[in-house]
Amino acid sequence: MRYIANYLDFSQTTIFNELHRLNGEYQAELAQTDFERKVSQRGRKSSLTKNLKHLIEEKIQVQKWSPEQVAHVVGIAYKTVYNWIDQGWLDVQLPDLPDHGIRRHRAKEKRGTFSHGRSIEKRPHKIETRQEFGHFEADTVLSGKRKGQAVATFVERKSRLTIVKRLHGRDSQSMTQTVLELARQLQDKLKTLTVDHGKEFANYQTIERRTGTQVYFAHAYSPHERGSNENRNRVLRRFIPKGQAIEELSDHQLVQINWYLNSRPLKCLNWHTPIEIFLLNLRH
Repeated sequence: MRYIANYLDFSQTTIFNELHRLNGEYQAELAQTDFERKVSQRGRKSSLTKNLKHLIEEKIQVQKWSPEQVAHVVGIAYKTVYNWIDQGWLDVQLPDLPDHGIRRHRAKEKRGTFSHGRSIEKRPHKIETRQEFGHFEADTVLSGKRKGQAVATFVERKSRLTIVKRLHGRDSQSMTQTVLELARQLQDKLKTLTVDHGKEFANYQTIERRTGTQVYFAHAYSPHERGSNENRNRVLRRFIPKGQAIEELSDHQLVQINWYLNSRPLKCLNWHTPIEIFLLNLRH
């Protein structure tokens, strides 16, 4: 139990509850819906009960789910959720929804860069196709302040599990220490890292030498080559908006954000959750 908790930076109690919430062998898809089913206790699926209303609002406002994710879990059409929002039956506003408004252009890169390292072109095909577990993408998410803390995000490509860790600086030393800490937690499950040429990854040779993990570098101005990381970072920004000082976030809040990111059912995972796929692969 402690082993799995260390993987995810969650408490042992959280992992114990997740694994033992249902009788019999753990099935995360059932675990994911067990709470929703018990809370809603609804009659007809199209009936918006008080409990169902509270559940939907909690998922969208606090846990940042999309209406489609909520609809799948509670067993209704996603258009029904949108209709309830439009009709004012749910206390959900436009800013509560994902990708509302106009997508802003990517800001000009302000981090320092370097041009060395192993190209992504040399990365094995099995990593590209997500056939094998243990291959991660990594990035840095900054606060809106010029100085201060940042967070490192690590996304396992097969499961889409996202690990968010605090960085106490924006330099390569801080990132290197964070990757080494992650490697101690994941042990042999951290097989490769795919990153950009930000200066925080300049010590990649130290990472490779001390962990045995191979580091691959995406091409410049090609965020699609780390698509999972880019997607998860957009979701993370809903919890940590640009301009918010990351040092104001407590360790408990970061743990909660990790849980919210990984307990969301994803369409690309056939509506399983990242933590479910991660745990299943961890056991094999």
